[in-house]
Amino acid sequence: MLQMKQPLQNLNQSQRTALAGVFVLLFPILSPNLFRPLGRASPSLFSEWNAPRPRHLRLLQGALDRQISIRQQVELWSPLADQGWKPCTESYRGVPLPEKSHGFLQVFLDGGLNQQRMGICDAVAVAKIMNVTLVIPRLEVNPVWQDSSSFTDIFDLDHFISVLKDEVRIVRELPIQYAWSTRDYYATGIRATRIKTAPVHASAEWYLENVLPVIQSYGIAAVAPFSHRLAFDNLPESIQRLRCKVNFEALNFVPHIRELGDALVHRLRYPPSSSQTSGTMDPTDRINTIVKAGAGKFVVLHLRFDKDMAAHSGCDFEGGKAEKLALAKYRQVIWQGRVLNSQFTDEELRNKGRCPLTPEEIGLLLSALGFSNNTRLYLASHQVYGGEARISTLRKLFPGIENKKSLASAEELADVQGKASLMAAVDYYVSMKSDIFISASPGNMHNALLAHRAYLNLKTIRPNMILLGQVFVNKSLEWSEFEGAVVNGHKNRQGQLRLRKQKQSIYTYPAPDCMCKAA
Repeated sequence: MLQMKQPLQNLNQSQRTALAGVFVLLFPILSPNLFRPLGRASPSLFSEWNAPRPRHLRLLQGALDRQISIRQQVELWSPLADQGWKPCTESYRGVPLPEKSHGFLQVFLDGGLNQQRMGICDAVAVAKIMNVTLVIPRLEVNPVWQDSSSFTDIFDLDHFISVLKDEVRIVRELPIQYAWSTRDYYATGIRATRIKTAPVHASAEWYLENVLPVIQSYGIAAVAPFSHRLAFDNLPESIQRLRCKVNFEALNFVPHIRELGDALVHRLRYPPSSSQTSGTMDPTDRINTIVKAGAGKFVVLHLRFDKDMAAHSGCDFEGGKAEKLALAKYRQVIWQGRVLNSQFTDEELRNKGRCPLTPEEIGLLLSALGFSNNTRLYLASHQVYGGEARISTLRKLFPGIENKKSLASAEELADVQGKASLMAAVDYYVSMKSDIFISASPGNMHNALLAHRAYLNLKTIRPNMILLGQVFVNKSLEWSEFEGAVVNGHKNRQGQLRLRKQKQSIYTYPAPDCMCKAA
């Protein structure tokens, strides 16, 4: 060992400099993951080396020592009271489908599962407005997760066509005389049959004036891009109801997704062993009452906290210098200066409710709302920024955390593994079967489930982002003060129906367009 050390000690300064240069040259080869091109799918440049630490230690200790209220537990798990509204998507009688279609409509849909779902509903409505035949929408390759899943990979096509057969004509593929109308055809030049100018939230009249004439001339028109290309207002009641009929009744997932979802739901409701208690030292009968309140029930948490979301928010999550550098680089390369939140300080962003809740913060929220640590908690997430290190505090509060991989075998997941849209479909299905759903931050998944569960009068907790941002900024807040603020700030945010206002999305607020007052 001494013989090895001696030559190194005898190296002069120039030799040491040369060795350091060689090391710098070899470093990218020895650690290639740090120097790959930066992209949403592989954001590895300037990786975060330091595991994030808990930010709210005072509140965390209070949550671990909290006393569970029996009344709060019973109220928490009780079904949502009837609010006097019911689903209402029946078509008007006496208006049969016209005998002849004007031609064919194609649409190409970008985005993730829930954005594509909205696009499908709009496509059916536009086909109805123009009395044309809809070709099964093409789902574009997802640019974030590189998912090429098609309509038939996700949705039950036979069911889709059957439910809508009296509303609009739908075909699986074009007749042979229009076989030339493909995505590749439209990608290689300007085509008379492609409509690229559809405005966001276009009116019904716009389609009748700009798209229908093209179909009448050529027999077909392709609208791309199509996301958010139909208005939410000033449409006939029958069209609004049709959109909801598509969303809530026609779009069923394929059988293998439903079967996997049912298996996960069964394992959540009936775990093989249930040895956990509420974590308190109360008498046995009190603990039994609390456990009984949530027996056989589970909550789904959509933990929307990926690197894309964290970077776009412009917020600081106290992951140290490495994390700040990684998020800044990611924001610069991916969003290219379009993150307007970066002009505000972190405290200003939090006071405005613009920062996504971290796993730690959502855990503290759940604890304050009355969820005990024996709660069955299912994580509906594609990817969590910071990985297990970031989830560890949430897991400390709720040891009963589950997800697809913890509940199902590799063989059961084989058909959906590596396919973001199919994985999201499984999470959507399980979320619809849960007793309570909560999303850590607003987004397409949050909005889609908020609407679907409102349509069926299911309990859904909407985090008060402004309130939470403000209380989490206050580092001196005691647990009792935090708990009181959270409970008071969420009394009317647990599924109470909100009527849609002008310009708001029908896919977030289905009443009153697609729901009727109960008799």
